[in-house]
Amino acid sequence: MAEKTVVLYPSLGVGHLNPMVQLAKAFLRRGVAVTIAVVDPPGKDPVLEAAVTRLASASPSIAVHLLPIQPASTNEQYSNTALRMLDELRLASPVLREFLRSLPAVDAIVLDMFCVDALDVAAELAVPAYMFYASAAADLAIYLQVPDIFRAAPFSFKDMGDTALPFSGVPPVRALEMPDTMADRESDLCKRRVQQLARMPEARGILVNSFEWLESRAVKALRDGLCVSGGRSTPQIYCIGPLVDGGVSGQSGERHACLEWLDRQPKESVVFLCFGSGGVFSAAQLREMASGLENSGHRFLWAVRSPREEQSKSGEPDLEALLPDGFLQRTGDRGLVLKNWAPQAEVLRHEAVGAFVTHCGWNSALEAVMSGVPMICWPLYAEQRLNKIHLVEEMKIGVAVEGYEESSVKAEEVHAKVRLVMESEEGQKLRERAAMAKEMAAEAIKEGGSSDVAFYAFLNHVEDEQSRGAPNPAINK
Repeated sequence: MAEKTVVLYPSLGVGHLNPMVQLAKAFLRRGVAVTIAVVDPPGKDPVLEAAVTRLASASPSIAVHLLPIQPASTNEQYSNTALRMLDELRLASPVLREFLRSLPAVDAIVLDMFCVDALDVAAELAVPAYMFYASAAADLAIYLQVPDIFRAAPFSFKDMGDTALPFSGVPPVRALEMPDTMADRESDLCKRRVQQLARMPEARGILVNSFEWLESRAVKALRDGLCVSGGRSTPQIYCIGPLVDGGVSGQSGERHACLEWLDRQPKESVVFLCFGSGGVFSAAQLREMASGLENSGHRFLWAVRSPREEQSKSGEPDLEALLPDGFLQRTGDRGLVLKNWAPQAEVLRHEAVGAFVTHCGWNSALEAVMSGVPMICWPLYAEQRLNKIHLVEEMKIGVAVEGYEESSVKAEEVHAKVRLVMESEEGQKLRERAAMAKEMAAEAIKEGGSSDVAFYAFLNHVEDEQSRGAPNPAINK
């Protein structure tokens, strides 16, 4: 399929671009030319610009095309940044259409789950459209069922508290654990998201960043048609993961100092705490975390960000001011606190790491799976509460902290969960299960493994779609 060309279309923001980059690399490894079409909204986004520049430098084989768009609205005041994002993606459709028409040929377009409006562009140009779901297959199973659950629910999710929602293919999900974007069915954002989810089955297939062994129950529910109702067919499901970034220590590739610190620690002795780019806590919560770590007696590596209200004052956190008096001095012989960032993928692969305290972002979870590290789950936003359910109750490779729903996890809880994972028989079972997950992830992505076979099945499906109809006549207009 060396002559084939696929266009990838991520949603706005680096968090959506990065998974598409990993997908692009998977295409290239299989001889498929790939272009990433990146929406370029008005105003400068220095983070996105830096990411595109890094991508062009590190992966010149991946073509990147910017799609400049006009402002979403000159008058409207957006109550939520997600609403602005959805409007900007809608405005990008005409620009995407012209870009696709400018190409000699396009064999398929792969859309981010937020880019549902582009299904209309693909249909108009007779380009087979697929979706890339960068999170868990179990999340996908839930999201495909949300439109029906919404219609049947007596209230908005935000008013249903601990009520268990009847989703197929996953453990019980309480209404309060659904993403905030779906909490209030009267809100414009919620209505837009549910409309988008209802259209996802229009895709010819869905690529999922997971693997069969890890989520067999959810994948079976998807393939058995239990997640799409009304006589509609479920698209082909292709579990092609884990697709994660291997990571580098620094921009120039030098080894980060924290890895040298880990070299001096015993095997599986260090608790690693890292919560992603959006993992921000109050000063009071940071002090509770510090006290819990100190009282646990265990070694730790902790990436700390300033509280949100402090970030405008300084780019770096003032650790002495944020953490308890004398904490850094008392724990200096067994702990290392980093400002803002840690080379997460490399840290997780280090043999000194024995547990990972995580916000349950799916990319972070997959990095832990591929490294065989059990997780202490501390979800913060978006689909992370759902991921916590899958990791703890279904996959059994993590435990959850109590109090995350109220954004108030006490020092005693941090202390207890660290000791449970690091010292107890239950922790040993988690470690054994995580080691098995690591082995099965490696099996899935190797040549002939389930994810490799699924990727080639997807490419064959694209081939079949092309041979079934005329090759994109609108493209050459």
